[in-house]
Amino acid sequence: MDTETKAATLLREHRESIDRLDAILVFTLAERFKRTQAVGRLKAEHALPPSDPSREAVQIARLEELSKEADLDPEFARKFLNFIISEVIRHHESFQK
Repeated sequence: MDTETKAATLLREHRESIDRLDAILVFTLAERFKRTQAVGRLKAEHALPPSDPSREAVQIARLEELSKEADLDPEFARKFLNFIISEVIRHHESFQK
């Protein structure tokens, strides 16, 4: 097998792996949002605020530590979780109306 064929094969294999990982991310996020929406409905039923800054801070710190263990840029992990948290709060606020 020549060098170009080997490279093309490796590229295809990497891309197939990335595609599988993307699917895992999508389904994992969907499951996470199902859970956070259930929390949002519960908060609305009990007149609890849609946001919990102390929990959010703990979660961000936890994710930053996990990202270091996983050799992932902690700043990226923090930004990613902040984005998710803002979506969760938006959902929770919609249940409050």
